[in-house]
Amino acid sequence: MKKAETPSVYFDGLWNFFTSVKLTVIVLMLLAATSAVGTVIPQNGSPADYIHRYGNFLYNLFNLLDIFDMYRSWWFRFLILILTINIVVCSTDRLSATWKVIFVKTPSFVLSSFRKISHKEMLVAEKSPEQLKNVYEPFISKNFGYSTVEKTDNGFCIFAEKGRWTRLGVYIVHISVVLLLLGGLIGSIFGFEGFVNIPEGEMTDHIRLKKGNEIHQLDFQIRCDDFDVSFYDSGAPKEYRSTLTLIEKEHPVLKKDIIVNDPLRYKGINIFQSSYGTLPPADITLNFTSKATGMVYTQKASVGQPFDIPEDMGSFVVRDFSDSYNFMGHNIGECFVGTLTQDEKDPLEIVIPFRYPKFDAMRKGDFIVSVTDYHKRHYTGLQVTKDPGVLVVYAGFVIMIIGFFVAFFMSHQKICIEISEKKGKSEIEVSGNANKNKMAMEGRIKKLSQRLADLART
Repeated sequence: MKKAETPSVYFDGLWNFFTSVKLTVIVLMLLAATSAVGTVIPQNGSPADYIHRYGNFLYNLFNLLDIFDMYRSWWFRFLILILTINIVVCSTDRLSATWKVIFVKTPSFVLSSFRKISHKEMLVAEKSPEQLKNVYEPFISKNFGYSTVEKTDNGFCIFAEKGRWTRLGVYIVHISVVLLLLGGLIGSIFGFEGFVNIPEGEMTDHIRLKKGNEIHQLDFQIRCDDFDVSFYDSGAPKEYRSTLTLIEKEHPVLKKDIIVNDPLRYKGINIFQSSYGTLPPADITLNFTSKATGMVYTQKASVGQPFDIPEDMGSFVVRDFSDSYNFMGHNIGECFVGTLTQDEKDPLEIVIPFRYPKFDAMRKGDFIVSVTDYHKRHYTGLQVTKDPGVLVVYAGFVIMIIGFFVAFFMSHQKICIEISEKKGKSEIEVSGNANKNKMAMEGRIKKLSQRLADLART
């Protein structure tokens, strides 16, 4: 009869699975491959664009696999989670051996291993081994974290070490990587990114999310008090600035002018200046010049509101506004488009450019209509984001820098100063080793020997 497997067997199998280097390589390759796919396939686009580019079948397949928002997909988060567990388990598995080296109370020193070191420094002193021991011991104890003296057949050995804790450098780097991965997961799960357009003088308490085009309710209102845009001589926008006020529970809590790359931040939410646009003017002043009488009539108008033209010349309504109108292949700038209705005639579309007051004369109608003034309105386009994992990511970067510094520029160093009496003098042999950067350790041994020679002469 087959013996039932104990829970410890399953645990050991699971532990061995996550300590596998093959798992690390496979997960990293999958993340690299999916990241390449995410670079080739545009993320968070509109369904119409995707269908036009890939067709219905591929669109449905990619949408099912969350390819269009893969960095927030369940399977990408799963890969990040597996990699995080893999790093934690591998680090824990290898830490036990390092822990015994770092936190041992009485480290052992083997004299024969130091005698085998090829690079060592030799000194000769007039003082006896006992006198040198009394001089060297306080100096070594002061400059090293741990030191001990052992008696030999014809003298003494002074052993010392420092920097045991630097063996943790690689684990500090591992912790930083885990923080980076966890920060990304936290931001992916609990963060959001959306957009909103707010006309001047208006406010909103919701945004439209980039993913899924869903509405997301905010805990406060955003009001656009003012919007200004400046242009280069070429007509390209130079700078656009929004004056925003945040309102919470009917009370203003924060006001700031924002420009590109200078966002407003409040309660972990970032509000960036993203775009802008022009809205149809609320108030328009039109002039109607009658050809029959030469009279000029001034009329206040609003988009979508019809009115009668004097002298029974018909009814007119301004239907639309464009800040860049194309007429017969030419850009004639800001234009209003209206509709003229006269008895027993079909409605007629009339284009009224602001830049050219006599443009309507080409129509050869009963009157000439022109725009004399209007109040231009803009809306500000804002990008609103929240990433609660960003502080974790920043912490990960800081810890990574510290970890790299410890791992590459610091080491666990051991030295041995063997003092022997020969022919009435003392021979001093200085040697040492380190767990990394052996060439730098040779330089340290040479400097230490010079200092010991100076002490021997005092």
